[in-house]
Amino acid sequence: MEIKLAGFNIETEQMENLHKVDKKLLTPEIFSSAYARISRSKKSITELRSDARADVEKARKSNKKIIFDMGHHSVAEHAVFNFDLIDISRLALENIERFRLVSYTEKSQRYVTLKGDFHIPNEYTDQNLKRRYLEVINLQNNLYKQLFALLKDYIFSKHPKLASDKKNKSLLEGWAKEDARYILSLATFGQLGMTINARNLEHMFRNFELSKISEVREVGKKLYDMVNKVAPSIILFPEPSTFESDISSSFKSNFDSHIGSNISDDPEIIEFQKNGDDRILASFLSIYNSMNFNSSLKKVSSITAEEKRNIYLDMFKNMEFFDTPPRNFEFAHITFQVAVSASNFAQLKRHRMTSLLQSDYEIKLGNTVPENIKNIGMNNEFKEVIKETNSIYLDLRNKFGSSANYILTNSHRRNVIMKMNLREAFHFIRLRSDKHAQWDIKNLSDKLLIKIKKLFPLSTILLNGKHEYVENFEKIYNKKPKFNI
Repeated sequence: MEIKLAGFNIETEQMENLHKVDKKLLTPEIFSSAYARISRSKKSITELRSDARADVEKARKSNKKIIFDMGHHSVAEHAVFNFDLIDISRLALENIERFRLVSYTEKSQRYVTLKGDFHIPNEYTDQNLKRRYLEVINLQNNLYKQLFALLKDYIFSKHPKLASDKKNKSLLEGWAKEDARYILSLATFGQLGMTINARNLEHMFRNFELSKISEVREVGKKLYDMVNKVAPSIILFPEPSTFESDISSSFKSNFDSHIGSNISDDPEIIEFQKNGDDRILASFLSIYNSMNFNSSLKKVSSITAEEKRNIYLDMFKNMEFFDTPPRNFEFAHITFQVAVSASNFAQLKRHRMTSLLQSDYEIKLGNTVPENIKNIGMNNEFKEVIKETNSIYLDLRNKFGSSANYILTNSHRRNVIMKMNLREAFHFIRLRSDKHAQWDIKNLSDKLLIKIKKLFPLSTILLNGKHEYVENFEKIYNKKPKFNI
């Protein structure tokens, strides 16, 4: 594991005179301190920044008073940090990338050929189990190499026209890699670039401290030590509260004995906003005419379906494939449940503005096996390695709990409950039902698209994968949109 504080925000005045500045005084706390005083000071923002710069220790005391005593945590958002996270397991990266208001860019297993580097958990103190863990990881990595070679030959022969152009080599190899990776473990190393403000860092530290995985706790400790040296005044609550520590255990104690049915890989709509199309239109009417919302909804409900469709058609007539529907579309929503592979979840989790809950990976939910692996006749070999994986997983789980998940593969599944409003659905479907999308999440998106269109037939007139946008628009309006894809 290697973590670097790659950078943080400093003033332009300090940058312009960098050769004169004491490096110990380079800190984003200047922004937090100065901006925190804007609401109560007669001074200009520039003067407030100058004051904070001139006396950093005083600025730090001011931060602590404003954040701790007065409870204005938002001032910590003005301090921004960049981190390089290198040689972190896929399992730990899932924990790191679950925070909404943080920016991440991750090394992709779809585009990079992996060398077989992986994490060996500190929790594995039983030498016999540790030896078996290494043996199974070796099995998985060897099959990955074998699958990649066979899949590459298969895909190049399946797409001779694309293969004839050398420019498409990385594209076709990428297709082979993305299917071969389904046998790789969640212990496989990845790397991540992360940009985060201090307020979200504080939330991250508390969350990581509660993790059952020592690797995640170690990441949190290293991040904290780095930030605390540069900006000690704006991370004041890094430890989890009693409420945060207790909520999971108190809940589980009431429900551990309950056993339900399995989760399908076909998304099940478990809740949705009834009359969603009407509610979107009612929100427009209510705001634009300053009407009571319920009165607006009653008015919209009284007009015919054709009239409503015409309103939506008029609304969408200038929409382009990159346009986002207005926030009114957040008044319609769906909640669904589905079993997804780790490869699928790696992309699903990037839609952080949704409400996303996930279980641990469960071997009872089965595995997602790429069709191309079946097509090259390697299905049995794949299943044999999965059988060995599941066997040691059960032994590891009995001994070491959640850290057993390291041995599971990108093909193993977990239970997901996800809620998204229709505005978010436009972004999700356009991206994930596009022809360039990875096939696993595309299958999920395509199934969701059918169900969403049935629930909200009018507001989803132009909802489809990005590659279909022009054709769909032309079919409805008998003209092409201004921007062609």
